[in-house]
Amino acid sequence: MGGIGLYQETAITTQTRGRLVVMLYEGAVKFLKIAIREIEAENWGEKGKYIGKATDIINELNSVLDMEAGGEIATNLRKLYAFMIRHLGQANIKRDARMVQEVINLLSELLEGWRAIAV
Repeated sequence: MGGIGLYQETAITTQTRGRLVVMLYEGAVKFLKIAIREIEAENWGEKGKYIGKATDIINELNSVLDMEAGGEIATNLRKLYAFMIRHLGQANIKRDARMVQEVINLLSELLEGWRAIAV
């Protein structure tokens, strides 16, 4: 592994759990913004690739929820993540930038909350 790769791996593995969640949200938002650009440019394959990357991140966020310790918050997040995944699936099929933006808006709200507690 080169110096840059080692630095990136170290940067990720030394983050706090809250900061990692922030990074995941930031990544999903970034990929969805790119997906909107690809929709507008009618680059359908690229659009699907970036929606897929964001969906993978949301699936990962969903899979690590601690349903026992998280209680009602974890239950609500699980429902919200499921909605986002379905919504992005429909946005991908319909090539609908507005639907992608709706998920960006939801993720952005969650991101701001995580940023506030992950300092």
